[in-house]
Amino acid sequence: MENILDRIAINPDICNGKPIIKGTRITVQTILDYLSAGEKEKEILRQYPFLKSEDIMASIKFEKFSPLDVKGINLDLTKDDIIDIIRESRERN
Repeated sequence: MENILDRIAINPDICNGKPIIKGTRITVQTILDYLSAGEKEKEILRQYPFLKSEDIMASIKFEKFSPLDVKGINLDLTKDDIIDIIRESRERN
């Protein structure tokens, strides 16, 4: 499994240090906001053709786990399961 940090970067000089998709100025939060609003992966990729499906999955996993915990994680959850978890978490907050 690919390490989440292969796709996500944190640099204080880019987007005020918010986690971003490597090589872009698209924040992880932007991706998560689209997903939690019900946007489908296919539409996000259409809007941002330079992104890959793996970038979206890395964004989802990044929110679920701290960067110190991501090495070697093997999730048995589907992408839809994870999106539901994010939505429920945000609804509680």
